[in-house]
Amino acid sequence: MSSNINEDFIVEYIRSLTPKREGILEELEEYVSEHFVPIVEPEVAQLLRVILKLKNPKEILEVGTAIGYSSIVMASTLDSCKITTIERREDMIELAKENIEKAKMSDRIKIISGDAEEVLDEIEGKYDLIFMDAAKGQYISFFEKAKKLLNENGLIISDNVLFKGMVASDELVIRRKKTIVKRLRSYLEYINDIEGFTSCIIPIGDGVALTFREE
Repeated sequence: MSSNINEDFIVEYIRSLTPKREGILEELEEYVSEHFVPIVEPEVAQLLRVILKLKNPKEILEVGTAIGYSSIVMASTLDSCKITTIERREDMIELAKENIEKAKMSDRIKIISGDAEEVLDEIEGKYDLIFMDAAKGQYISFFEKAKKLLNENGLIISDNVLFKGMVASDELVIRRKKTIVKRLRSYLEYINDIEGFTSCIIPIGDGVALTFREE
């Protein structure tokens, strides 16, 4: 369970307070525990729910669908929102489509197949909330493209920004992860210094960054 973000006893306590997932979400959590597919941590999913209830976004863009878990979390939180989600892996897309259909949310969740770098250049429309949970080393590029699609007073949420604590401590860095850690550090500096946006970093899950677009 340890992510090096918080002590295990803190994580266990927070998760003990988080409402138990039911139905399709419970099924998906069982699936990922067996197949080692990464999804948002329970406390991050709960953060998403609270943010959605506060912001009440109508249009949501997600970068990184995986098996559709976070899209289903968001769509089940707000009946009024519509979600466009980008995924490059065809095997994940097929799984996500099955799960979204099982959740009876196919009319509200649209999957776009392709590399986010390219799709973000081609996509049209504006979004109230953008959730980034794809290739961490490309977050600056994703953000640069995504911010053009973000409405005023919109919010960009970036997951896994502390990367098992490695971003915050050189002592934790694994050699083969040096490049991604360096890029995530650059990303966090970038979003905290960019004009017209206000950011904060929350040390839950694997680290979550919230970036608010000012008027």
